[in-house]
Amino acid sequence: MEIANKEFSNKIKKMLKNPSLIILLILIFISLFIFIIFPLYKVFIISFTNSENKFSLDVYKEALANDYMRQGFKNSIFIATLTAVIGTFIGFLYAYTINRANIPFKKFFRTIAIIPMVFPPFIGAMAIIMLFGFNGLLTAKLFGIRTFPVYGLWGLMIAQVITFFPVAFITLDGVISTISPTLEDAAFNLKASRWQVFTKIILPLSVPGIASTMLVLFIESLADFGNPLILAGSRFPILSVQAYLQITGMFDLKTGSALAVWLLLPSLIAFVIQKYWIGKKKYITVTGKPNTSQLKSVNKFAKWLLFTLVLIISLFILLIYVTIFWGAFTKLWGMNNEFTLENFKYVFDVGKEAIKDTLTIALTSTPISAVLGMIIAFLIVRKTFPGKKTLEFVSLLNFAVPGTVVGIGYILAFNSKPLLLTGTFAILVLNFIFRYIPVGIQSGISLLNQIDPAIEEAAYTLGADDKTVFSKITLPLIVPAFFSALVYSFVRAMTAISAAIFLVSADWNLMTVQILSQTDSGRLSEACAFSVVLIMLILSFVFILKIFLKNKISLVNNNYASE
Repeated sequence: MEIANKEFSNKIKKMLKNPSLIILLILIFISLFIFIIFPLYKVFIISFTNSENKFSLDVYKEALANDYMRQGFKNSIFIATLTAVIGTFIGFLYAYTINRANIPFKKFFRTIAIIPMVFPPFIGAMAIIMLFGFNGLLTAKLFGIRTFPVYGLWGLMIAQVITFFPVAFITLDGVISTISPTLEDAAFNLKASRWQVFTKIILPLSVPGIASTMLVLFIESLADFGNPLILAGSRFPILSVQAYLQITGMFDLKTGSALAVWLLLPSLIAFVIQKYWIGKKKYITVTGKPNTSQLKSVNKFAKWLLFTLVLIISLFILLIYVTIFWGAFTKLWGMNNEFTLENFKYVFDVGKEAIKDTLTIALTSTPISAVLGMIIAFLIVRKTFPGKKTLEFVSLLNFAVPGTVVGIGYILAFNSKPLLLTGTFAILVLNFIFRYIPVGIQSGISLLNQIDPAIEEAAYTLGADDKTVFSKITLPLIVPAFFSALVYSFVRAMTAISAAIFLVSADWNLMTVQILSQTDSGRLSEACAFSVVLIMLILSFVFILKIFLKNKISLVNNNYASE
């Protein structure tokens, strides 16, 4: 106990010598409290009070007594579990095939695997309706089938897996690529079979990554709103949609908040397990040999079998997104597929303000979110202060919070003075900043852990302060993480729907809300045109940012070389 107190007092003394650090930490903690903790607190509070603002469990009792709402919770858990299992399996199949099978077209497969990440999350759902719905291109037009169960479990599961499996691929690609092939060579030299090498080496070393990936996909699927809103249907209720309908359709904030809390609990449990238990379990392989081994993990039959499976999945994903582009140029999808440009005229007429608003909000929130993420990562890795673990947990918390919960929380928290922000530009920007900083923080932490602190210590020895060290040394060295944070924040701000749908107003609208509105109205061709414009804007931003940061990296490298 005395040792702990002594360490705490030493931290305090060290901090007092650096007042700028104290001010920065205070500002960050206040910001995180106001824009992350306070909205969640409001959701909990209103769900536990009655009409007289006294503590009550009546809302939960009514929700639990409602068969339809209970079914919504069960369906949400079920579809999230299916998405986690199937998405992780496909992601592992992709990653293993690319890293351990000498197949052609690896660059093509990698590109296809990340395509869903730059598309609005519910685009896949829209394409599934266009392909397999009542007037679907494949079901109705090609095979004459008009009874395919596109709405409900099957359609939603396909959309969720396509939307979220790239997360699994990226994670597991990193895991498998770091397993040295020399371990497999050694096993083969000891007369092990390929199946034994896979089950005794590759699979056990991948287990922490697989478990972590499944939990991440579970959280992502449970938090999703766009796909269920389009595909779940009334016969397959999903809790995130029910919470939204309670607030927007029934104007019942208490029940909507109770359902949001109900949805939040499994997400938080999965987040804590992933972050603080499985996240700590890693197997490290150490070898002094370079990874120059030939790929022997699969024989010729397995190689072409894996290639065929990955090709089929890739072509299906490609079909999904080609359908969106095709639909954008048709007069009336499913009824009149003649070529037309009228849909784009409609977009730039009706949706002109939404395009401008979306770009303005995304371009404002993106740099702030990325820089704040880098600052918090720097504080967590490089500084010692009381409350560091609290800072890390709270700043990453929004990763686990479903967008529906965040949207409801912002409505409740910022609907009265002194923070009356509802319907304003500020509430959308602040939502995006604090919702998407976790990726920047995680990227920054990972990269900072690989940078020798001696570089920064040398600058401190020469009299540099924290601001100078961070801006002149640390930030240039973590440009790749900064780039990832910028891209992710921009893509998410451009494609957000779950929290944003609660926060848009007559003055500030988003393209994703327009796409959803067009889809609900049955105007699929117009919705596709909106989606194509949105995708082009995202790709243009990423391309420009890549060129800019490439030049920036070259400049930094030249400066260090000259010094």
